[in-house]
Amino acid sequence: MIKKIGVGLLTATVLAASSVLAGCGNITTDGTVSNENAEETKEASGDEGSGTNEEELVLFTWDLMFPDEIIDGFEEKTGIKVVYSKFDTDEAMLQKLSTADGGDYDLIFADDYIIESAIKEGLVQKLDSSKLENYGNIDSRYQGQFYDPEDEYTVPFGAGIPLIVYDPELVDFEIKGYADLWNENLTDSVALVANGRVITGITLLSMGESMNTEDVATIEAAGEKLQELAPNVRLIQDDNTQNALLNGEASVAFLYTSQVYAALQENPDLKVVVPEEGLGFGVIAGFIPSKAPNSEAAYQFLDYILEAENSAACTQYVGYYSTNTAGAELIPEESAQLLVAPEGKSMEMVENVSQEANDAYNKVWTEFKAACD
Repeated sequence: MIKKIGVGLLTATVLAASSVLAGCGNITTDGTVSNENAEETKEASGDEGSGTNEEELVLFTWDLMFPDEIIDGFEEKTGIKVVYSKFDTDEAMLQKLSTADGGDYDLIFADDYIIESAIKEGLVQKLDSSKLENYGNIDSRYQGQFYDPEDEYTVPFGAGIPLIVYDPELVDFEIKGYADLWNENLTDSVALVANGRVITGITLLSMGESMNTEDVATIEAAGEKLQELAPNVRLIQDDNTQNALLNGEASVAFLYTSQVYAALQENPDLKVVVPEEGLGFGVIAGFIPSKAPNSEAAYQFLDYILEAENSAACTQYVGYYSTNTAGAELIPEESAQLLVAPEGKSMEMVENVSQEANDAYNKVWTEFKAACD
């Protein structure tokens, strides 16, 4: 949840992060499909209230997920009016979709973990990839994941990959990975996003363990290591975490993808670290609800944004890593470092775990936050 690396969507996207890793900007309004909501979307859809019975696509997602030129281009190409309906959180989306029994909306873009829940509840229809001419453009690294292991329901739209960013003027050594956050020279100078599974996850990666381990003893060991990190932590917060780095309150920060862009826009001399231990990531994906009123229009929109040029435009606007190999090739070299995940780097999603493991993760996180106060 950045036009040309740093404009438009950027300001909004750093306000919230409901996905475990993607850090999507779940902002603004109620997502109910109604005349009032359609009124809010006139600018995006070009609707001037003419009252015509033209074909519509009800698109349900966060605010500002697509640049105007994509919405306008799709409408011009297909003659289908986009009604841009918005939700604030993934959970609110799922509640509305459940209330509608899989109807009301034609196409939804949301975070991986909530999509898994929607699929389990029977609210998502199986995807007919033969209707998508550009389906082959999808980067296979983002397919076959826990929320849709057989790629039966979803089309990846973007990936969030949190990274370490630091000010070389304030740090007197080179940071190469997560383990460096424990360096005693960083006392009271590290800013962290406030996501327990993510922070515990990178701690596990620094230990050579999986971000998704369900072994309680291993999770507890990660908790002990987090206690050792506490003296270095200046603050823990989700909203605008990058500001602590920009105003000098912190010298190092672990930031959501969109916050990395915010920081670099303000200070391009900051150093971005692709951690040597590997990358954690989350995926934003599109899916068609089980009783979508106009699923054919949904297929047309999905295929439109899978086109290389359109995918590249969306990636540069929304500021998440490209999940489209053809689109990635069109991203300017100066932007590709932060929009295209490096090849050969180990990558792991944060997944849903057993209740016992989840309780252990929550306990570790609660104790860590208390130690940082």
